[in-house]
Amino acid sequence: MARMKKSGISARFGPRYGANVRKKWRLVMQQQKSGNIKCPKCQTKGSIKRISSGVWYCRKCEAKFTGGAYFIQTPRGAESFRITKQKQRELEVLEEK
Repeated sequence: MARMKKSGISARFGPRYGANVRKKWRLVMQQQKSGNIKCPKCQTKGSIKRISSGVWYCRKCEAKFTGGAYFIQTPRGAESFRITKQKQRELEVLEEK
C-alpha cells in the first residue's frame, strides 16, 4: 500500500497528535502567517501582532485591543459588535426626529 504524501503547514507533525488537532493548528497558523489581518482601528493589513492569549497589538497605530485567543475576532464578538452598531443607528434616528 502506497503512503500518502503529507503537505501543508502541519505536515511536519506526521501522524502525531491526531487529525483534529493538526487541522485546528493548521487553520490558526495559516491565518496568523497570512498577514491579511486588518487592524480594527486604522484598517492596516499585516500590522497586527499577538502579544498574549486574547491580546492583540497594531504596530502602526500602536492600538492594543482584545479578541480571541488565536483569532483577532471571535464569532460571538462580531455578533455583539454588529448588534451594538445597529442599536447606535436606531438611537441616532430617534434623536433626529
